[in-house]
Amino acid sequence: MLLVVLLPTKVVAGNILILGDSLSAGYGIAVADSWPELLKVRLSQMGYPQQVINASISGETAGGGRNRLEDLLATWQPGILIIELGANDGLRGSPIATIRDNLDNIIRRTLATGARVVMAGMLLPPNYGLLYTRQFQDVYTELAERYHLGFLPFILEGIYDKPKLMLDDGLHPSALAQPLILDNIWRVLQPLLEDDSN
Repeated sequence: MLLVVLLPTKVVAGNILILGDSLSAGYGIAVADSWPELLKVRLSQMGYPQQVINASISGETAGGGRNRLEDLLATWQPGILIIELGANDGLRGSPIATIRDNLDNIIRRTLATGARVVMAGMLLPPNYGLLYTRQFQDVYTELAERYHLGFLPFILEGIYDKPKLMLDDGLHPSALAQPLILDNIWRVLQPLLEDDSN
């Protein structure tokens, strides 16, 4: 009788897939200056093997990301998914329950593949009303806690209130802001990369 012993192998995270909207698609700036492109450079410089696939589309909603997810997971088989969605839903006043359901679906289906998830949250301007803006913010916190995600509460932390870091529309970050966005994301992403290198 032949006894085969399977030794544990070192697991290295696969691709990093970014599913986002204009904040990650490089709206209003050169794509080369966008934070996903800067992430590619940082990973290479630091010797990480992961490739970055940016599937972000300007104007994307959580529902749109949900609809595209199956094909993206099948094509790229990511080890890590960065979700940066919901801002357009909130700005359109979409029902909170719908936003939550769509993001929840994206998270559950991704986790089912064995990939990890980083959630990049968003805040709405105060003119949308205290109740709606609070409920919107709570969606991200609730989902991150429920699924134990890598969580960045506000992707534009330290950026949104500095005019020189924003485009004239006051909604989108400028090229100068992109390294700061990457630093915000990196705080949450790097621990996942380190887990896979041990």
